[in-house]
Amino acid sequence: MPKKQVKIDEAALTKGELRKLNALRKSIGEELANEAFIKWYTDQTGGEDISDPNIELIENALSPLMDKIRIPRGAAYAVRRGRGRFIVEAVNLKS
Repeated sequence: MPKKQVKIDEAALTKGELRKLNALRKSIGEELANEAFIKWYTDQTGGEDISDPNIELIENALSPLMDKIRIPRGAAYAVRRGRGRFIVEAVNLKS
């Protein structure tokens, strides 16, 4: 029974992941490298999401205010510190 060929979307990989895949292909061959890389990649991405603690702090601070403020969709805002307060500014994404 022939083995099933596994396709890897190389365009979706980061530069480091692509280097790892190419190194595996050079050392152990294409079929084994694809299988090994897929096992490694699923182990790497299967873990819990890494979140930024600063984002969590901002979410926790703003969540009680959700009923009181209106944030329009599609807008981007920059939050920075001022003298004893936070300064929230709209960011122009079109340049």
